[in-house]
Amino acid sequence: MDRNATRPIGVFDSGVGGLTVLDELLARLPSEDFIYFGDTHWFPYGDRSADDLRSRADAIAAWLLSQDVKMIVVACNTATAAALAHLQTHVDEPVIGVMTAESHAAVQSSRTRRIGLLATEATVASGSYQRMIAAHDAGARVTAVPCPRLAPAIQSGDPFDQSVVDMVREYTQPLRDADVDTVILGCTHYPMVERLIRRHVPPDAALISSGVEIAREIAGTLERQGLLAHGGEGNYRFACSGDPTAFRTIGSRFLQMPFGEVEQVDPGAAPTP
Repeated sequence: MDRNATRPIGVFDSGVGGLTVLDELLARLPSEDFIYFGDTHWFPYGDRSADDLRSRADAIAAWLLSQDVKMIVVACNTATAAALAHLQTHVDEPVIGVMTAESHAAVQSSRTRRIGLLATEATVASGSYQRMIAAHDAGARVTAVPCPRLAPAIQSGDPFDQSVVDMVREYTQPLRDADVDTVILGCTHYPMVERLIRRHVPPDAALISSGVEIAREIAGTLERQGLLAHGGEGNYRFACSGDPTAFRTIGSRFLQMPFGEVEQVDPGAAPTP
């Protein structure tokens, strides 16, 4: 096997939300090695400027490249909207974000061409999903709802109580009003409350999340480029910019897998050899 194929895949998110993407990647690509970085010290990304997010994405990508990754997965919708194109023009290795595959899947899924989007304020304001959906179907109508409090509530790790139920009901009301038949979960944290969201969107509405769609796209990209690992069971390891104990506690609960040691990393510091 080509040595390049045995190199790990780097995945990053603002916190634990990207674990919903990693979960699908581990299932679909069991022979691959993964390095997951959660930027918990900078969480949440949703209220940061596009310039700040591009600068931060540069630093994280530089750290992942110092770990000899063969691909970078931006497992954060907000960072994808702000920084994906920038990274793709500045990084030699393939860089894949979570939004393109979701937009395509939503258009394919929708029968009425009424599509709902739940996302962070920055993602909605960027207009990225709206443009991508229009590129696939210019006649599709998108009801985009910013959900500024939802990702922080999930990231906190606190038990979900009535306040979270009320929050989801509030954010999904415009989707019920618009009678959408497809809903994009436009933040990788949101699949962690998928069952709650499903109860409050229109009946039989399809929910589109990034994990399944991007795992399919990554598998195809690796195969086309001759970078797909074969045979054996891959490894995974974790790093974060904030408290590693808190990250391990919350993350292992969501991923339902042992984490082992979590390295604390400052992506703005000198690269780790």
